[in-house]
Amino acid sequence: MHNSPKLARDGICANHARLQQGGPGLDALALLKLQIEWGADEALEPDPIDRLAAHRLRAQPAGPGDSQPPVSVIVGPAPLARRAVPVPAAPVAPAARNAQVALARKVANAAGDIPALRAAIASFEGCSLRDTATHLVFAEGDASSGLVIVGEVPNAEEDRAGHPFAGRPGQLLDRMLDSIGLDRAGVLLVPLIPWRPPGDRPPSDLELAICKPFLDRLLVLARPNRLLLMGSRPAKLLANTTIRANAGWQDIAAAGPDAGPIPMLAMRHPSYLLSHPTARRDSWTALLLLRRTLDRNLKKEQLSDQSCVSHLAENSQS
Repeated sequence: MHNSPKLARDGICANHARLQQGGPGLDALALLKLQIEWGADEALEPDPIDRLAAHRLRAQPAGPGDSQPPVSVIVGPAPLARRAVPVPAAPVAPAARNAQVALARKVANAAGDIPALRAAIASFEGCSLRDTATHLVFAEGDASSGLVIVGEVPNAEEDRAGHPFAGRPGQLLDRMLDSIGLDRAGVLLVPLIPWRPPGDRPPSDLELAICKPFLDRLLVLARPNRLLLMGSRPAKLLANTTIRANAGWQDIAAAGPDAGPIPMLAMRHPSYLLSHPTARRDSWTALLLLRRTLDRNLKKEQLSDQSCVSHLAENSQS
């Protein structure tokens, strides 16, 4: 004998109500595992829900031998389940952690130029973030500009586009650079890590440690004269510092045997400035400092070039 759709629905709703009341019923964990095995990854209903039409009816009273209290049955579509909170990355044993980081460092150091580094990251299988991300987000811009801007962990917009500083934060960055005579094509934009963590959760310490050798190698290959860190995570990971107003330039140790210190300036990420407009004053101060520094460097280079020309002219006359 086949049950009608209404009876099947009522039975499911009754079991759901028992779970919420702590009574006997389906095993919630087993039910979740079953849904995952069936491929369910989002709590969506197939049809739109008219929540104004949904109402509750009291189920039939329990029989004499049933000590269970009456269960409310929802007539109409069930409410959407709340989207699950992203699960943090699972802990890893110290030995396995060290092996994963060592593998990433070996792969990164084997890259002889920036295109080779991008190819190495794209084929690297030692980080689980690669399996859940939509696109690899890699450095873009002019690697010979002398200025590298390191941003935050890729968000959903950057993951979909495959470009750093995408969406509204990227538009704000463009306006910020334009205000001091720069543009994104004339600098090198770099994400903190190449892949977006699922659900925009914070990256784990292990994931940051695995991805850091690729960022270190990029800085060695790009050989920047100045480093602009936009966001609290880049400041913490690369400079072990926090963002402070009027902190100015600080030297950080660069990776690589022959690499010297790199002057670093930390400021807020554009996404933070969008939600905290009062922080833009300090960011504007940092941008003006960057512009003055670039102008001084340019003047020094021009004076050096003039000196070289004069020296060559004197030698040619003698």
